Amino acid sequence: ELMPSAKISVVGLYRDEETLAPITYFEKLTSDLDQRMALIIDPMLATGGSMNATIELLKHAGCNDIRALVLVAAPEGIDKVQSAHPDVDIYTASIDDHLNESGYIIPGLGDAGDKIFGTR
Repeated sequence: ELMPSAKISVVGLYRDEETLAPITYFEKLTSDLDQRMALIIDPMLATGGSMNATIELLKHAGCNDIRALVLVAAPEGIDKVQSAHPDVDIYTASIDDHLNESGYIIPGLGDAGDKIFGTR
């Protein structure tokens, strides 16, 4: 009841561990994205690759009002997203120091997907 007119779309991505490239494995978008504001909710913004892929997918579906909400972000990811999509505002609770050679946020929280879904 908090947001009765809100509709939910889902994009499932994972990051290739070797190339760090995003891979889309699931996509279910509302049919009226061109008339709505999209809020991308992701626990972490690391390299920016997955966020950029999601933004591009939403724009391709006709959405022109996109915002991102993340808990922890790396400066490199913020820069990459803002360079590619200056029209997308990013809201974050914390900006950590940097990314390591594996593309993980330092100090970060570890792998958010593994923690949420218990996959490791």
